[in-house]
Amino acid sequence: MNKEDYHKKKKYIGDKKPSMQRRSDINDYTDRGMYMFTLVIQGRRPLFGEVIGDSNAPEGSENAPRIKLTELGRCVKEEWWACSSYHPEIKVVALQMMPDHLHGIPYVTEQMEKPVGMVIRGFKQSCNKHYRRLIVEKTEDASLKVTQPALATRCTEQLPTEKADQKNKPSLATRCTEQPGCFEKDNTGKGAVSYAALPTQPTMQQEKKNRIRKGEDRSNGLLFAPQYNDKILHKTGQLDAWIHYLRDNPRRLLIKRQHPDYFRVQFNLKIGNQTYSALGNQFLLSVPDKRQVQCSRALTETEIQQEVLQALSFAQQGSVHISPAISPGEKAVMRALMDNHFPIVYLEENGLTSYTKPGGEFFEACTRGQLLILAPWEHHNEKMLITRDKC
Repeated sequence: MNKEDYHKKKKYIGDKKPSMQRRSDINDYTDRGMYMFTLVIQGRRPLFGEVIGDSNAPEGSENAPRIKLTELGRCVKEEWWACSSYHPEIKVVALQMMPDHLHGIPYVTEQMEKPVGMVIRGFKQSCNKHYRRLIVEKTEDASLKVTQPALATRCTEQLPTEKADQKNKPSLATRCTEQPGCFEKDNTGKGAVSYAALPTQPTMQQEKKNRIRKGEDRSNGLLFAPQYNDKILHKTGQLDAWIHYLRDNPRRLLIKRQHPDYFRVQFNLKIGNQTYSALGNQFLLSVPDKRQVQCSRALTETEIQQEVLQALSFAQQGSVHISPAISPGEKAVMRALMDNHFPIVYLEENGLTSYTKPGGEFFEACTRGQLLILAPWEHHNEKMLITRDKC
């Protein structure tokens, strides 16, 4: 579908899907191209490893931020780099493993018979096998080991100690047989008890294993959450930005752990008569001198520079500037303030979610405690521009 056809049909498409289910309507996923895929572990469990190191250590140094992979993480890493072996049209460019997700960049070098999404599907299926072997089955085996001694103790306590009792009570073997998955008495005559899960009544753990193998139980048999997020390479410099983002992921996670309050989204923050979702340093709201940045689109370059110099002067005196940065003048002022490491409050058109995180320079400003993002509206998937009327 070309752009012209897309815009003709756009009004009939319906609501926009969440990012993990969204695919481009104008991109041919079987054609040559480069992508960045993000796959998240089901439940965001940190199964791939642990990020270690010092967030201030330079890249390449001994203590640089990095991830220490688990056995499962190493297996997933090997599967990703092996994609080229199964699909010669695919060249693997980069991979960044994180505790609960991964980012990968593949390059489709020539036309494929099936969409590149089928490659991701095969990769996820291969990872599921390692997940079941290393996590699911070991967890269930551990549960069996805990359960068996408990049942053994219960049955041992029921062993008759007097001959009179034996005449009036059914045999232990009979009583245990009546309890599903219990134990049967050893017929050696020594009073020992051995485990004998009844073949006609399988244990709960065995039933769950059978359901997973048959594909009936998807809760513990699948490593990744459904679907994935994809980004398509469109312009020069985008690949370098992707690779930098991947390499910087461990450092960003360490910084977020060092400053959790600056990176935790707060909902229903009441300011005056308005409710906001917020991300960043909320102490900026307590600064006495807060100034609104509002510049007309009719301003000349000279007038914009005057606005920038005035804002920097007030910021040096301790002011905090607030703006949605709509017009060129407002963008220039907020850019200058951020470049000079002065605190700002940015009004965001789209509402925040629990997983919202600032990117690029906003991330660094958040780290320094010099940014607060406020969103007075609920989150939505449609890309919309903030308007003066909304402000």
